[in-house]
Amino acid sequence: MIRKMNTKELFAALEMLEKEKGIPMDYMIENIEKGIEVACKNYYGGNDEVVFKILPDKNVFDVRLKKTVVEEVFDPDYEISLEDAQKILKRKAINIDDKVAIPLDPKDLGRIAIGAARNTIRQGIRTGEKGQTLSEFKSKLGELVTATVERIDPKSGAAVIRIGKSEAMLPKSEQIGHDNLKEGDHIKVYIADVKTSEKGPRAIISRSHQDLVKRLFEQEVPEIFDGVVEIKSVSREAGSRTKMAVVSKNPDIDAVGACIGTKGARVNSIVDELGGEKIDIIEYSDDPQKYISAALSPAKVLSVEITDLENKNCRVTVPDGQLSLAIGNKGQNARLAARLTGWKIDIRPESGFFGEDEEDEKLEVAEDTTAEDTLELDDTAEENTEALDLDGEKTAEADVEADENTNEE
Repeated sequence: MIRKMNTKELFAALEMLEKEKGIPMDYMIENIEKGIEVACKNYYGGNDEVVFKILPDKNVFDVRLKKTVVEEVFDPDYEISLEDAQKILKRKAINIDDKVAIPLDPKDLGRIAIGAARNTIRQGIRTGEKGQTLSEFKSKLGELVTATVERIDPKSGAAVIRIGKSEAMLPKSEQIGHDNLKEGDHIKVYIADVKTSEKGPRAIISRSHQDLVKRLFEQEVPEIFDGVVEIKSVSREAGSRTKMAVVSKNPDIDAVGACIGTKGARVNSIVDELGGEKIDIIEYSDDPQKYISAALSPAKVLSVEITDLENKNCRVTVPDGQLSLAIGNKGQNARLAARLTGWKIDIRPESGFFGEDEEDEKLEVAEDTTAEDTLELDDTAEENTEALDLDGEKTAEADVEADENTNEE
């Protein structure tokens, strides 16, 4: 009878790992086989003709070492006598120079061999976990998922979060400014990218990515999920303000109204998830003049003049009292409008430029605009601002460069 080692405990552990870690048992068994084969080769003087099989249905190992049948044995790791071969295999039809697989008891492998096998098994399990993590993250790439905060790094502010059965890192730079995450919090995050390295798969997790807002609206607004309402473009400064352009494919459905919801229920739900981030929803139009005018909402626009169609330059005129509102706090409203539409927007008050020379008075409001770079108006202009969902701030007319990363679809 072939000597075999009962491995019920091992198979019970493999079943548990499959359930808890999601690592297929077949994958782990394959790696265990490879590990034991390597251990056997090392243990038996380099004999590389080891045949090792795991029989899951019987919960046993079957380890065999191929040897050459000889008349006189000089190297027992490679050779076996004809008499011993016939006795062990219980058959007479064996001849000199035949190759026979002699069953071995895994206990004979010794501590070193078993230790080597154990290390290989552990590595196989780690590799399997990484593979499962990579597969799980890739299956969710570009999606919005709910994660649980496991712990917070007190120094960097980064959060270790759990997504399904995998852990990921949410850097402070990818969090929203208002976020005050605590252990046990359930948050929604966007999987922006998945990368692999020597340390294993790494998911790029974000709450500041502009596509997070798109996914939130897809979840909250059935018309978007069903494709009746389309999100054409999003521009975002995470934690502060987002502008989103939408269009309806059904003339009977108001795209903006669908996103806002009854009494603002839908948009307010998203605002709450984003910690109070303001969201402007506008109607997309193929007419650039209408689109640009809407993008500068809540400011009132008197006219939009296309000055360079090829390079997408335009001049916008607003009432004097609306200039501050059109440009926004530190140029934010105009900057977001430019990114949303892909147009460079030159905003002017109805009465003309401030100062004598128009060109000398221009102020470029780019992404890196700071408080020090912003020209402020006096208090009178600020008081005249009509804030609908944007606090009017003291600033001046501006040329707004469209961001290269405009997210138009």
